Amino acid sequence: MRIIGGDRRGRQLQAPPGGVTRPTADRVRQALFDMVLHASWGGRDAVEGVAVLDGFAGTGALGLEALSRGAASCAFFERDRAALTALRANITACRKEDVSRVFAGDILAPPKAVHRCGLIFLDPPYDRGLPVLALNALTARGWIAPDALIIVETAKDEAPPVDNVEILFERAHGPARLWGWRAGGHG
Repeated sequence: MRIIGGDRRGRQLQAPPGGVTRPTADRVRQALFDMVLHASWGGRDAVEGVAVLDGFAGTGALGLEALSRGAASCAFFERDRAALTALRANITACRKEDVSRVFAGDILAPPKAVHRCGLIFLDPPYDRGLPVLALNALTARGWIAPDALIIVETAKDEAPPVDNVEILFERAHGPARLWGWRAGGHG
């Protein structure tokens, strides 16, 4: 597993041992960032200079990819100890300590926001209804900017993670499905 693009392109990332953490594959991250950077609803402004939140961060691959591609900062949420060790090592290996903040705890009970984030990644354990719970908690604590781009990974066969919003994209990649929409539900 490695960073695909940007100023840290090629940097190897660690993953914790065992199967608890399920890192987003390199090819899936490549497809995701290509889509975001080239879509009419995205573009460079969707990433560059934006505060990012990587929820259920695991290795931090999504947030670190965004930082490598010019995001201003990233708040990483992770509670698994082995994943936290790998996450912190990956932030250091990418030399992104000055623009990263790790929250070692449950994203379903986040602290009050340090700033609003314009790009949100959620890659929770599959089939547990966690995206909606996390989004509700993050919204209540002020983490999500009004027009933030929200990207959620689910199992391929899971239902959409939210109702009553305009889905900007939905793509299956192997056993995973990526969904994207804007906070507030408009495209």
